[in-house]
Amino acid sequence: MKDEFMNAAIAEAKTGLQENGIPIGSVLIKDGKIVGRGHNKRVQDGDPITHAEIDCLRNAGRVGSYKGTTLYSTLMPCYLCAGAVVQFGIKKVIVGESKTFPGAKEFMESHGVEVVDLNLDECVHMMEDFIEQHPALWNEDIGEL
Repeated sequence: MKDEFMNAAIAEAKTGLQENGIPIGSVLIKDGKIVGRGHNKRVQDGDPITHAEIDCLRNAGRVGSYKGTTLYSTLMPCYLCAGAVVQFGIKKVIVGESKTFPGAKEFMESHGVEVVDLNLDECVHMMEDFIEQHPALWNEDIGEL
């Protein structure tokens, strides 16, 4: 079920798309509030590390303990972003979909992270449309070039 936090992540993804970037968005929730938000900025910033989840964590700044936080992402996190989740001790990740990219679900789960895949049509269609229109850019993003 889509909630206000996933809607915020989707809004971030749409912002990235409007900036001619890759439409992946993320928000970090602590104590029932959004403390960070971000979107994939690899294209916009020319930075291969600025995935949505990394941008979100960077924008959240120092939040102290990540205990009790939840990370939302429109797409299943890759190993880079999953590594950040595990490193910071984020114990719950809610994703919009993993159909277009399976990501690192098993890696996160093997480190005690609860991963909830909502399999949202809106997220699937957004990524499918992007991948169809920009296959080379997508393959660069996931390291498949």
